[in-house]
Amino acid sequence: MKPFVYITRKVPDEIYARLAKVYKVEMWPEEDKAVPREILLEKASVANALLTVISDQIDEELFSCASNLKVVANMAVGFDNIDLEKASRFGVAVCNTPEVLTDTTADLTFALLLATARRMTEASEFVKDGKWTSWAPMMLVGTDVHHKKIGIVGMGKIGTAVAKRAAGFDMEILYHNRRRHEVAEEMLGAQYREFDELLEEADFVVCLAPLNDDTRGMFQRKHFQKMKKEAIFINASRGPIINEQALLDALEAGEIAAAGLDVFDQEPISKNHPFLAMKNVVALPHIGSASKETRLAMMTMCCDNIDAVFEERPPRTLVNKDVLQF
Repeated sequence: MKPFVYITRKVPDEIYARLAKVYKVEMWPEEDKAVPREILLEKASVANALLTVISDQIDEELFSCASNLKVVANMAVGFDNIDLEKASRFGVAVCNTPEVLTDTTADLTFALLLATARRMTEASEFVKDGKWTSWAPMMLVGTDVHHKKIGIVGMGKIGTAVAKRAAGFDMEILYHNRRRHEVAEEMLGAQYREFDELLEEADFVVCLAPLNDDTRGMFQRKHFQKMKKEAIFINASRGPIINEQALLDALEAGEIAAAGLDVFDQEPISKNHPFLAMKNVVALPHIGSASKETRLAMMTMCCDNIDAVFEERPPRTLVNKDVLQF
């Protein structure tokens, strides 16, 4: 019998067709609605492979009922939605999609920085609402990006790519990371700072750290209070790294100037979320990797990893390397 692959979100026909040539495939048919938990558990109980997205919780409950599951191919760089310890215990390979989305996510991160600094979404709504009646010297003025200090928290591949873009704007590049990044220091002139030092110096603080036990809740009220009152905070990593109430309080108190957010603690957010009522917040629906080319590349990598497991080859991007011996 063909291995059974369950896809938890609607994918393009070409991706579905590729898998269907080799496997028995079923797919949740909704593109903008998550597969209900009970259906995910039902399909996982008979699946040999899952192609998942970051919002799917792949936990002990799922692994416990998925006796035939061999691989979870997660369409994301992050894998905080998957219990890796339980995956290894149950002998399930977990794969992610790094590198292919680095530049696309860096583009979006820097675009979010620019949009927040120059009040682009606010200005667009201003025009659409018919409020533009004349030119005025101080109408919708923002802040310059060029020649300012950017502080990148999390100098991985995406952080480094953002730093390259910042260099093109003649920005001074500061960074904080678990370990020094000598290549970025040599090639981009990046300067390492302790976390608090970076917060105090940077004009733009950009969070690109991975979500883990060390970074969850990394940004609290005291950290926003260390930042300049003119500083802008950007989060394009994961929502739970930030204490959202602390960020709201800091914005309302004028402790920082603005925030650009592509990720949130609970996603999707409701239309009544307090961030959406704030003119100095640019909010996006977690679209860091959302270009057609990149999303197709991520899905293709998922397919490649599924193929590798069933062909008993090392998956290209195996996360829990202790689980399988090839």
